[in-house]
Amino acid sequence: MSDTDLKQRKPSFQGVLRAHEKISEILPATPVRQFGVGGVTVWAKAESLQPIGAFKLRGAWHRLTDLSPEARGRGVVAFSSGNHAQGVAWAAARLGIDATIVIPSDAPPLKIEATRALGAKVILYDRMSEDRAEIAARLAAERGGTLVPSFDDPWIIEGQGSAGLEAKEQLGFEPDLVVTPCGGGGLASGLALALPGARVAIAEPEGWDDMARSLALGEIVPVGPNPPATSCDALMTLRVSPLTFGVLRGRGVKGVAISENETRAAMRFARDMLGLTLEPGGAVGLAALLSGKVVPAERTLVLLSGGNVEPAVFAEMTSG
Repeated sequence: MSDTDLKQRKPSFQGVLRAHEKISEILPATPVRQFGVGGVTVWAKAESLQPIGAFKLRGAWHRLTDLSPEARGRGVVAFSSGNHAQGVAWAAARLGIDATIVIPSDAPPLKIEATRALGAKVILYDRMSEDRAEIAARLAAERGGTLVPSFDDPWIIEGQGSAGLEAKEQLGFEPDLVVTPCGGGGLASGLALALPGARVAIAEPEGWDDMARSLALGEIVPVGPNPPATSCDALMTLRVSPLTFGVLRGRGVKGVAISENETRAAMRFARDMLGLTLEPGGAVGLAALLSGKVVPAERTLVLLSGGNVEPAVFAEMTSG
């Protein structure tokens, strides 16, 4: 595929379907657990139980398996706060592809070391003063490698959407409402493509809810200056992409902002009621429902997107 064709390619339902078929060949479906909110049954998709502890390997596998033999030989470069890093490293290791990942220096050590353990080379950067996309693009250009963004890529979006088709097969019906964590919007836009009959609601940490604000305003706005500290390292995206924004805006998606206390409550609920360890960013969709900020529909699906959390952080977040 030429550079022009690549830039013009848009994510599609057919692409999600193909990604789902590819991923189904190598991985079992992640479990779906039931719980109640206000007397309504909700189904939770436990992507935290993926081999890398998060949904991100879906998009990575779809992207890397579509590379030509020549491109595979030149390697891949990605940038990530940790979960996409592990997804790319995992897929690259299975396919025999060299991977270099640009990761913020303040990412959880668990995620950094897990990425290295999968065989990828890690390059650290300062999240607030350096541009990770620029660093990764420079490295890819220097090495002739393929850049694999964490959300601004049609293959990544389609791959993440496979979680929606997988859940639909498990449930035997298409949900009326899908609630999902949102950082750059790759998972949310993939789900919007995969489940066209469902309403999609996104959840972001307070102060980092740039996708929700962008959708409400009808144009992309970045995270404001001096954003607040958040435990949701996986969702700290300073600016969303036109690609994910366009998909979500086209579906009329709306979002809510989740507080630290609401995130804590959701992590405790997942531990006590579902038997699951969730990282803060993986719990905000659940928090949106438990807090009442998103009211469940008759048939609601919520994505529990990741469980990569330092033990000490998990203990502190779930105490009380």
